[in-house]
Amino acid sequence: MNPGMTTQAPTHAREGWVARDGLRLHYIEWGALSAPTIVALHGLRSFAYTWEPVALPLAQRFRIVALDQRGRGQSDWDPQRRYYASEYVRDLEALVEHLDLQRFVLLGHSMGGANAFIYASRHPDRLAGLVIEDMGPGASATSAGADRIRRELLATPAEFASWDAAAAFWRRQRPDIPETAVQARVQHSMKALNDGRIVWRHDAQGIAHARLHATPQQLVDLWPHVEALEVPTLVLRGANSDFLSARTAAEMSQRNAHVLTREVPMASHYVHDDNLPGFESALHAFLGAPDLATWARGGRP
Repeated sequence: MNPGMTTQAPTHAREGWVARDGLRLHYIEWGALSAPTIVALHGLRSFAYTWEPVALPLAQRFRIVALDQRGRGQSDWDPQRRYYASEYVRDLEALVEHLDLQRFVLLGHSMGGANAFIYASRHPDRLAGLVIEDMGPGASATSAGADRIRRELLATPAEFASWDAAAAFWRRQRPDIPETAVQARVQHSMKALNDGRIVWRHDAQGIAHARLHATPQQLVDLWPHVEALEVPTLVLRGANSDFLSARTAAEMSQRNAHVLTREVPMASHYVHDDNLPGFESALHAFLGAPDLATWARGGRP
């Protein structure tokens, strides 16, 4: 068992911790420790357990490790509010070192996808493949989805009077996702105080401040990272996404032959929530491609 690992969680995920920069970062994993590894990074206001529906069908063949990125889930909040790609990528590097991962597939949604692009361009020797869920150059800055997220951050209450009120908030925010995804958000992104109030488990104010007030130096142009990719890469776009445009998704494939783009029907920016079977079908096909299949059998692609 790895240093820092605890006993099995009630959901049958193993939990662990990695220290970096004075913060304790929490991660969960499914599958055998000896199996080929997939590392998963969640989005802006999400959490490691968002990957559970994706991970469970894969756990018979793969080890899936999901990180609560700083300020989210059970990971520590950053008192200096350093919620930027530069820090997230260093956190990922610390996790990879802590787990002694030699070669793995990296999966990222939205913000986690941006972090995954950057890591992949810097560490091609570590990756067998890269999977990006609805993220691409410019999406965080100029898309309609980026504007929607900014409005959501500004309008998000700091607390709720009850669990029912908290769940109602998430249903208004994400009216098209299934009830199981709503309940996962309530369970893993919120907590109750002793007086009964329901508050955010993540650093809502710090994350919003970083997202809304980032300087040009703190923003990342993803095009150089996309163009530098040297590993098989799958970009999954929700067909109804307001965040990653079809034009940008196609341009990524045009600029780099390693990038394969696929649209998942009946899905918005939250692809694996909206259409899990469609997401799984595309992901499993990618993992079964010849180069990735060789990696999954223990060889190097």
